[in-house]
Amino acid sequence: MRVAEAVGRYLARLGVDHVFGVVGSGNFHVTNALVDAGARFVAARHEGGAATMADAYGRVTGRAAALSVHQGCGLTNALTGITEAAKSRTPLLVLAAEATEPRSNFFVDQPALARAVGAVSERVASPRTALADAARAYQLAVGQRRTVLLNLPLSVQAAELPADAVPADAEPAGPAGEPDGAGASVDAVARLADLLAGARRPVFIAGRGARLSRAREPLRRLAELTGALLATSAVAKGLFAGDPWSLGVSGGFASPLAAELIADADVIVGWGCGLNMWTMRHGKLVGPHARVAQVDVDADALGAHRPVDLGVRGDVRLTARAVADELSARAAGSASAAGGPADGGYRTAGLRERIATGASLRDVPYQDEGDGSRIDPRTLSIRLDDLLPAQRVLAVDSGNFMGYPSAYLSVPDDDGFCFTQAYQSIGLGLATAIGAALAAPARLPVAACGDGGFLMGVADLETVVRLGLPMLIVVYNDAAYGAEVHHFGPDGHPLSTVTFPDTDIAAIGRGFGCDAVTVRAAEDLEAVRQWLAGPRPRPLVVDAKVTAARGAWWLEEAFRGH
Repeated sequence: MRVAEAVGRYLARLGVDHVFGVVGSGNFHVTNALVDAGARFVAARHEGGAATMADAYGRVTGRAAALSVHQGCGLTNALTGITEAAKSRTPLLVLAAEATEPRSNFFVDQPALARAVGAVSERVASPRTALADAARAYQLAVGQRRTVLLNLPLSVQAAELPADAVPADAEPAGPAGEPDGAGASVDAVARLADLLAGARRPVFIAGRGARLSRAREPLRRLAELTGALLATSAVAKGLFAGDPWSLGVSGGFASPLAAELIADADVIVGWGCGLNMWTMRHGKLVGPHARVAQVDVDADALGAHRPVDLGVRGDVRLTARAVADELSARAAGSASAAGGPADGGYRTAGLRERIATGASLRDVPYQDEGDGSRIDPRTLSIRLDDLLPAQRVLAVDSGNFMGYPSAYLSVPDDDGFCFTQAYQSIGLGLATAIGAALAAPARLPVAACGDGGFLMGVADLETVVRLGLPMLIVVYNDAAYGAEVHHFGPDGHPLSTVTFPDTDIAAIGRGFGCDAVTVRAAEDLEAVRQWLAGPRPRPLVVDAKVTAARGAWWLEEAFRGH
């Protein structure tokens, strides 16, 4: 057996069940070996799309996916998606053929490329160590939630696996959790319990680490004990869906009521959340007298974006459970605790009613700016939210439009929202939706894109059709790179470089084999209702001609960070 075949078969045995990519001569044999061993290969039309599909699949399933690419140009084509995955700590194994002869047209310094974008570089160094090298790369991806480039030199791939090959002792792995998932120290638990015991208006903000740790129920229990309100960062949207004390997403996508309540907190705890400028609106959501704590498995993350009064290193789920147990034990031994920590605090009947009717942006009145030729994106998003089934998985591209689907479209849980925004690249939304759709086949996949991002990634619309995915693709079409229009336009700069003639995106969708509809007013969404009610034999592209008189409400705040 040649090394390429042995490595492919071994990775499948370890747990790689989905491989995304574009096959060339250098990755042909290893990809076929994975397929022969039971993995599913998903052929993309561009390596960048394949990388993002694999990233999304890993986020939703919690398992490590693989990306398979050709040497040199295949890898460089995939770099934007790999960068997004690396910044998001997605467990992703990139299998890249490698040309080691400097005179080869395909030669580039692949390990340097990986390091430059935050991924880890490994190599199958020799036929004898091939399986051990592959196992090390896979376990690093799963155990440390890293994006790992496994370079496969062409000469090594073609060699025979020797009889004395170093055996690999790695075992098949389950879903990847938080890296180094240990609980906090006893002292740190006590200090956080002290802080929460003295709080009158505590707010918990849960982020990626809480999602990865599956900490919803421990955090809800602790919040009940302390009277805390619940919120999330954008990437963890849906974590507290259905909880009556949930404020939704903190930061730029928050409703006015949510922002008011977070800013009035006397204690804010970030659970696996960086508390960065996006989540805290450049610090404006931290009141002048608020005390801030942060819990994270990564010591370097504590206080990285803002000063904190208490930094706790530990797994979110385990730490929340330990703090709740500590407070419960204290309460059991103290008659003075009979009234409960929430007395006079946030968890009142009146506030519960305000949250029920005002925590969502869709509950905030607005002046509809639709004129019959273009639909207000708020109206579009609210009507879509009413039409879509509850069991959905939503993928959102980047751009001026992105706040509308992110804030106005609900999701059933944190697995229902796939947000590839760590690198802030447009063009990833459609591929994100493909990976999420394959990871959650029982849910309706919804891709929300701007016209710029959709056209940038449009090659993989063919992939949606070929795979038979019953996907709803909503394009918020303002015929521009809207973020730049609304960032530079008010200062009088010429906008010809970022505005375009109107594109008939519905016609493009039909050309790829999709059903399609153009939406200019709310009544045009009747075609979407009919598609949702039917058998959905083809994906549906919605070319939504949206109003563009002003930038999205969150944009001005966001651009303060540029």
